[in-house]
Amino acid sequence: MTSAPEESVRLQGYGEMTLRTAIATLMALAPRERADAAIFRVRDDVRLAASEIAELATEWGMAPMAEIRSPKLVPEQHWPDIVRGMVREAPLPSLMVAFLVGVLVARR
Repeated sequence: MTSAPEESVRLQGYGEMTLRTAIATLMALAPRERADAAIFRVRDDVRLAASEIAELATEWGMAPMAEIRSPKLVPEQHWPDIVRGMVREAPLPSLMVAFLVGVLVARR
């Protein structure tokens, strides 16, 4: 079935949009999210096959974002950011023990 770029579709979790916008949005998702997402045609509520989506993305020159990103474009994390992230994810009892050990070590 042929698909026009301006055809109305529904991207699961994102709502109704044009087919080109839906495929561009889908290509910007992480690979795991991209595999779980689905595009449905509004006119007949038929789900587009993954092969059809990949073919249209290639035809329209859209590449998945995971393939475009470069490690050089991602900023390096600094130690304060890394420690801050670890503290945010740590359970409260662990933080309390770490604080008390820090107090004991500082007093000696």
